[in-house]
Parts: sequence; C-alpha cells; structure tokens
Amino acid sequence: MTEPASYRERLRVEGAVLAASGALASVLLLVLVAEAGERAASTAVQIAIVAILLGVLGPHSVRRWLAAAQPVDPATAPAGQPTPLWLPPLVVVVLVALFVTPGELGFGAVGWDAGLRIALGSMLVGLTQALLLAPIVAAEEARSGRRYVRLPGSRAIGGTKLGFLMNRRA
Repeated sequence: MTEPASYRERLRVEGAVLAASGALASVLLLVLVAEAGERAASTAVQIAIVAILLGVLGPHSVRRWLAAAQPVDPATAPAGQPTPLWLPPLVVVVLVALFVTPGELGFGAVGWDAGLRIALGSMLVGLTQALLLAPIVAAEEARSGRRYVRLPGSRAIGGTKLGFLMNRRA
C-alpha cells in the first residue's frame, strides 16, 4: 500500500502552485493591462490586511485542525485528499474573471485592479500555506510522532479535516 499524501507536503506543494499561479497572474495583469495598476494605494492596503489576517488566522486554524485530528487505521488510510495541481491556476483565473468581467461589461464598479488584488491575494494564500503553515505541521509531526493526512470532507471554505498515522515516516 502506498503512503497517503501528508498534509504537510500537500500544504507545501499546493501552496507553491497557488503562489506561483497568483504571481504569474499578477505579473501578466501588470504588464498587459494598464488598468490593473490603478488604485495602487487601495491595492497595497487591502493586500496588507489580507497578509495580516493570513498570518494570524492561518496558524490558529491549522493548530485547531491538528488538535482535532483523529487516528486513522493504517490499513484503511485515506489517500490524503490531494488537490489536483491544475486546480489552483484555474481557481485564480476564474476568480480574476469573476471580478473583471462585470466591470468590463458595465455592470459594476470593479475592474482590472480588483483582478490584480485577487491574483496577489492568491499568491499570499499560497505563500502562507507553503512557508508558514507547512512548517507548523512539520513541527507538530516531529513533536508528536504523528503523520497528518487530509481526510474526506475537507473544504477550502469550511475547514480541513485531518487524521493522523502513528510511527510513520514524517
């Protein structure tokens, strides 16, 4: 039986993909769409607020999920519920489009600068997962001897459900 994908590794890999997707979208928007750079001060303030919230709420949430993790039978261990790596770039594109399209069609006040904020926010979420949250999980794995895995029912919005295996290679 193959080892299920560890939560720590999924945070690192999925976070890196999301960060790269957000960074690429941000660069493309800034280079290709002059309107994306409008309201730069507003963008900077909003992104700073997102960074602070991620820095506070991210570790709190991960620690809560780790504390609530349930033991998993190694014989029936789940696959770790990895997110397909094509999904984060698609999510960035769809979210940017959802904010840009109404403005371009004249139905709203948001536009390309909102798309840039979405792309930058996606980059921050990915960086938070890979650089802040994955090390928290790694430290808990080292401390407890557990190997955490994502369980079925986990959602991006609504929380992550974790299980753990004992005496596994962390």
